[in-house]
Amino acid sequence: MNINIDESAGFCWGVVRTIDIAEKILSENKNVYILGQIIHNPKESERLESLGLKTITVEEFKNIANSEAIVIIRAHGEPPATYKKAKKYNITIIDATCPLVRALQKRVKKYYDLGYQILIFGKKEHAEVIGLRGVCNDECIVINSIDAALNYINFSRKTVLVSQTTKDRKTFYLIKEQLEKKYQQLTENKKKSFEFIANDTICKYVANREETLKKFAVDNDVVLFVAGKNSSNANMLFTICSQANPNSYFVEDYNEINFSWFIGKKSIGITGATSTPQWFMEFIKSKLDTKYNT
Repeated sequence: MNINIDESAGFCWGVVRTIDIAEKILSENKNVYILGQIIHNPKESERLESLGLKTITVEEFKNIANSEAIVIIRAHGEPPATYKKAKKYNITIIDATCPLVRALQKRVKKYYDLGYQILIFGKKEHAEVIGLRGVCNDECIVINSIDAALNYINFSRKTVLVSQTTKDRKTFYLIKEQLEKKYQQLTENKKKSFEFIANDTICKYVANREETLKKFAVDNDVVLFVAGKNSSNANMLFTICSQANPNSYFVEDYNEINFSWFIGKKSIGITGATSTPQWFMEFIKSKLDTKYNT
C-alpha cells in the first residue's frame, strides 16, 4: 500500500508560535494555564497537558488571584474584557494571540471608531469571533451566508465586511460580490453614494491550503483527514477534501479507522487541518505501514 502524508498539512505558523511560547513558559514555570483549549486538537492538547499545562476559564480567574500563576492567551485572541479581568485579579498574562488575529482586531476597532457598521463572516461563538465582537462592544453583525447578510444589514449605514481568519475564501467572495451589487443598486436607485468596504482577512496559509488539499485528495485513492472534530478550520477543509475525493474520511484517532475503506485501494493519503500536529499524522502512517507494508 502506498501511504502518503500531505506535505502542506499541519500547523500554520500562528499555531507553531503559540505552542513554542507555551513550551518555553512550561519549561520555566510550574503554575501555567491556558485560556481555553490551546488548539482544537485533542492529541496536541493532551501532549501539552502532560507537560503541565492546565486549562482555565475567565470565570475561574478569581481562584488564582494574586498568585504566581501565568495565563497564556491562545492564538484565537481574547476580547478586551479578559485583559481587564486579569488586571483586576493581578494575574500575569502571556499573550500568544496570532499576529494576524491581532491585526484583524485592530482593523475592526479602527472601523468601529470611524462609525462603520461591522459585518463579520464567521461563527458567532468561535473564540476568534468572540474576541472581534469584544473590540467593537458586540455592536456587529456576524453572518455565515449572503442570506443572513441581506436580512440583517442596515443598508443606510456605511459598512465594512471582514472575515474570521479561518473561513473559506470562496464563500467570502460570493458574499462580497453580492453585497457590492446590492450597494451599487442602492447608489443608482437613490442617486447618492452608499459606502461598502470588503477586507479579505482570511489567513493566506489557510487559503493556499484549499488548492493544495484538492490536488492531494485527487492524487490518492482514499484520504484520511485527521483532525479535531471541534475545529472550524478542520470542518471547512474536510468539506473541500471530500468534494475533491468522495473516499475521504474524517477521523480524530487511529481507532476510528474502518479498514474496509481501503479494500481494493492502492494509495492512502493522510492530511489534516492547521491544528493537526505533524507527529500525529506520522503516527497514523506508521500504524498503517505496520499493517499493510510489513
